[in-house]
Amino acid sequence: MLSSPTRPMEAKGDLIVGHTYVDESWDFRYENTKTLTHCFHSYPAVMIPCVAERLISEYGKHASLLFDPYCGSGTSLVEANMKNIAAIGTDLNPLARLIARAKTANINPQVLDLYLKDFADYIFSVAFGMQSVNAVIPPVKNMDYWFSCSVQEQLAIIKHFIMRIEDEAVADFFKVAFSETVRESSWTKNSEFKLLRMSAIQRERFRQDVFSMVQCKLARNRRGLKEMLEGNQQRAKSVIMDFNTVEGSHAIPRNSVDIVVTSPPYGDSRTTVAYGQFSRLSNEWLDIEDASQLDNRMLGGRVSKETQPVGFTLLDDVIVQIAQQDAKRAREVAAFYADYSCSIRNVAKTLKKGGYACYVVGNRKVKGMVLPTDETTRFFFERQGFCHVKTVIRNIPNKRLPARNSPTNQAGITDTTMSREYIVVMEKRESVA
Repeated sequence: MLSSPTRPMEAKGDLIVGHTYVDESWDFRYENTKTLTHCFHSYPAVMIPCVAERLISEYGKHASLLFDPYCGSGTSLVEANMKNIAAIGTDLNPLARLIARAKTANINPQVLDLYLKDFADYIFSVAFGMQSVNAVIPPVKNMDYWFSCSVQEQLAIIKHFIMRIEDEAVADFFKVAFSETVRESSWTKNSEFKLLRMSAIQRERFRQDVFSMVQCKLARNRRGLKEMLEGNQQRAKSVIMDFNTVEGSHAIPRNSVDIVVTSPPYGDSRTTVAYGQFSRLSNEWLDIEDASQLDNRMLGGRVSKETQPVGFTLLDDVIVQIAQQDAKRAREVAAFYADYSCSIRNVAKTLKKGGYACYVVGNRKVKGMVLPTDETTRFFFERQGFCHVKTVIRNIPNKRLPARNSPTNQAGITDTTMSREYIVVMEKRESVA
């Protein structure tokens, strides 16, 4: 029978307990996190490339295949490919998959430059009335609420060009710059992940040259791609998939993966980092159906009517205390960890014996209670025949997260959010049916 890991009562220097410790060398406080194609497109709560690179260097020295089950914008995939390690990434968010594909694509720079020149000529001719375009504005939900009429027209003109690009990798390259332009030219508060509209005064003052914006992003991304090609032109490839690891891992053969490097969501998307809301406008402009329903598909998206115990005493005790304050929030928390447990069970099946699972997690707060995701992750993997290698605690100096949130949803009452991450490293010792 497995014993539940226990949280220490006090620390001695940097050593916390056993193989769990603070290591500031993992903070990467002054490192440039926008190298290579990591400069492509902002995305919520990304794993910084320095962490992924170090984990792959330490635990994937002889790896030939890396798997990231919650790949997001593809940080670990890029770092694996740069070390000539093939990678598989899965994510339910179409925007995340688009960014990950673009960041890991083997694009012919000469072909890309031809398209970039054609686009510059196209924008110039449209802007100065030398060419008229019958661009169609897509049926984005509440379009006039989020975009001015002039921005809608300019975005439609840009999309008109992109949809005619025949080279799929080049089209993805343009779509990534377009997506970021969609978000930044809208009336959303870009400092927020959730869809929140600017005030009337802010909207009145808000002026954006959409054509210049997208061209600046294309130029920035071209520089990142050039840096990556100069670093390794013969790098391995990534495959980006759309399937839910909660439901299974059938798309990846059992015992085929050497290393998993990932950063799973901190909690259900509706109440923590709102991936669906962050991506909705871009997904709708890119003709993704049911973009507004994305949060319901992610971990914890379906909540039961009763709070079900997870099976890990340390976590279940916290959920009980949350339920005493808010039964609904307790059910949401329990639903997330139930899905998380299923996902880990399926991810574990893909790893070879002796392979490593490296999970970068955060211990978020709900109703003022800290959820022990680090030790829960360890426990879930131990149930699958893994042993704990170590847990490194790192400070978060530059991860894009809100510094405070509202635990009660009452105006003016806030609490601090996560300031640390936990890098949980597990090794597969045996297979569990």
